[in-house]
Amino acid sequence: MARDYANISAVSRMLQPRISEKLGREVNIESIITSMKRLRGVYTPASKEIREVIGESVVNVRTNVSKVSVEKTRKTVEAVSVMLASYQHDFLHVSESISSITLIFDQKLHKRIRDRLPDSVILEEGDDYAAIIVQSPTKIRTTPGCLINFYNQIARRHVNIEDTVSCHTDTIIVVKMKEVGKAFTALTDLISEERKWLESSESARHQEALIRQSV
Repeated sequence: MARDYANISAVSRMLQPRISEKLGREVNIESIITSMKRLRGVYTPASKEIREVIGESVVNVRTNVSKVSVEKTRKTVEAVSVMLASYQHDFLHVSESISSITLIFDQKLHKRIRDRLPDSVILEEGDDYAAIIVQSPTKIRTTPGCLINFYNQIARRHVNIEDTVSCHTDTIIVVKMKEVGKAFTALTDLISEERKWLESSESARHQEALIRQSV
């Protein structure tokens, strides 16, 4: 509605039976249309800085990824520290909260990592995941609002984000293997759209510069 994609009259006709049922009386369609117009927000597109960051980002996918979440104790913190040192050349990312630690890593490391962790501290475990890695330019660190655009694109495809880690300029998004195709397409479509916008903006600036020179 905010982007004027939806016909307010048509949406109001769809809502009329539900509203009448909820209120227990007939509701005038014109009243619903008026209310919908009042509720309609104003769509604000992403800023130029955000669009530049997204357009300059690159997406990679790592399949056959495992995830293990454990209770955060002194022993598990020590065990995770040892693993980070032991597998520093492998794909291994750690996110930490107040009460738990989540490890995301190559499936080939699953048994070795699992052997270092007692069953009593395991909160969640699985090996049917994929990691989508979005590599962005360094200005993402000082440009608020970029990550929500990545997450929104995936959410609109009804894909659940199992876990996510932000590390410097990389954003790692973990999804189920069966949904990685939809998530990857959502992000590549977003980046392609912003790259086209950047190209058209650059072309427009170039033409303006040529006009000023000729004048």
